[in-house]
Amino acid sequence: MTADKQKRADAVSESIGFLLIFTMVIVGIGLVTLYGYPMLLQQQTSADEQIMEKNMIVLQNDMKSLAYKTIPYTETSLKIGGGTLTVYNASNDASTVRIYYGGTSPYDASFKLGDLRYESITADRILSIQDGAVITRNMIESGSSMLAEPRWFYDGPTNTWVVNLISINSTNNMSRAGIGDVQMGLGQTYYNMSIADPGVQIWLDYTPDPGNDCSIAWNNYLVSSLHLLPPTGTTTKTYQLNVDPSRPSVLIIKKVDIIIYSV
Repeated sequence: MTADKQKRADAVSESIGFLLIFTMVIVGIGLVTLYGYPMLLQQQTSADEQIMEKNMIVLQNDMKSLAYKTIPYTETSLKIGGGTLTVYNASNDASTVRIYYGGTSPYDASFKLGDLRYESITADRILSIQDGAVITRNMIESGSSMLAEPRWFYDGPTNTWVVNLISINSTNNMSRAGIGDVQMGLGQTYYNMSIADPGVQIWLDYTPDPGNDCSIAWNNYLVSSLHLLPPTGTTTKTYQLNVDPSRPSVLIIKKVDIIIYSV
């Protein structure tokens, strides 16, 4: 092989090597773009959801401090990633709780709850604080579950039901994404104790908000945790409180209004 032919062969080898390396780099960038980047986004979305779950538990504890410890004001700083945190006032909320019974001393009262709601942009997921409970729901599929339960109690020896209701209101329309301070204060408190005669049944109606239907989560809590008799209705869920029919039933209802000043 002459010197000129050797030079041409070396030049071709370098060109082929460069093309192979360049192709491998392009293929690597394509694989990262097609598979690696969506995976990173999914991991970020999952991290945002886990952070917001913890944030909602923290806000639930703040509400408990306001409702049960009568602390007048709380303020919590948190990061809201991958979605928005919005206040839905009780006055505009379609979800209601109605508790009633008949007899010689009838009782009938309806309550609107409102909620503090985180709506994820990428994961189609909603986290809500409703009546002191933290509930998760999928935006597309029907179904919901309760991450943290509210404070409702039944005392068998005294045949007493204690129902704590927390309604959420705000000074104006509020929504936040990013870093913010959730400032909440204690509003008006409603307290009622009534006694139903022996054999009188006590009923609870739950009407869900069609825009944020958490009825499955509430049904699981009321039936599985509190052992209420399951409902028979469709739109309005009617439950029967499990009481001893041979003795008078004591019904204690405490409703607390929580005012949200900023998010």
